[in-house]
Amino acid sequence: MPDIQILPSILAADLGRLAEGCQRAEAAGADQIHVDVMDGVFVPNISFGPGVVKMSAAAVSIPQNVHLMVQRPQDHIKAFAAAGSDTIQIHIEAKCDVKETLAAIRALGKRPAITLNPETPAEAIFECLENRWVDEVMVMSVHPGFGGQSYIANVEEKIAAIRRTADWVDIAIDGGIDDKTVRGAAAAGCNLFVAGSYLYKQADMAAAIADLRQQATESFCANV
Repeated sequence: MPDIQILPSILAADLGRLAEGCQRAEAAGADQIHVDVMDGVFVPNISFGPGVVKMSAAAVSIPQNVHLMVQRPQDHIKAFAAAGSDTIQIHIEAKCDVKETLAAIRALGKRPAITLNPETPAEAIFECLENRWVDEVMVMSVHPGFGGQSYIANVEEKIAAIRRTADWVDIAIDGGIDDKTVRGAAAAGCNLFVAGSYLYKQADMAAAIADLRQQATESFCANV
């Protein structure tokens, strides 16, 4: 069974106290910090740059999981690697040579990951899996670029197809994850769960993380 992990997204933290938001997540038992990077081109919004990753990496000891929602990730991976990223996710829909960009991430000593938008079929990344260009896949269960959206449940069919194709890969899900949606995602085959708005609005984040982890573990095990 793959490791079940919970990754708070600091896009939902208090942007005026980001270091404290990272430390709160770590103290609550988070496994990694998820950092959403938006360039205003691939998605409409603009968010964090390498400086935020550097800040987060200095503030906590858990890994930095960095999601590049950018049009040309090949132009940015060196800066984000140098800032302290541990995993760097690029989109299959981005304008880049996917094989070369993922290889460059690995050459920098980081975990390469591929991300799919809700409408993108699982088959779009099968070449990445067959050739083991990635260590992680992330399925978007909302449209990228905005926080607080509702969970798109039909992506679970895509998750199941990816899990059948590559039982060794870490499968993350990002978008609308909470105490109600986590079970379906886990049952489909996810083992990494990005949660932003849900976790940061909790008075007791530690209890919420523990609950998500328990529900995910139970649901994943019941459907192996």
